[in-house]
Amino acid sequence: MTKSELIERISLKLPHLLQRDVELAINVTIDAMIHHLARAERIEIRGFGGFSVIQRAARIGRNPKTGEPVSLPMRYTTHFKAGLDLRDRVSRSSDRFPSIKD
Repeated sequence: MTKSELIERISLKLPHLLQRDVELAINVTIDAMIHHLARAERIEIRGFGGFSVIQRAARIGRNPKTGEPVSLPMRYTTHFKAGLDLRDRVSRSSDRFPSIKD
């Protein structure tokens, strides 16, 4: 699902709201999340999951084209951990998805 699809679905579910108001609410929410993650603050949405910032250590990688070693610096990245409700819901609906183990 893309951001525009999310906006469209919410607009259809809440017809009393203008689509531009729904779009503004989604954009403000995403901007707030980006702002707090940029400050290395944790975000928790009950029932959905949590976002946090983790530090990745510097390491030596390989250029996939040439195989030469490449120095990769320390960096920060975001991490998402699904909440219990989300995990349970995905597990219950797993019969609708083709098996990825094979």
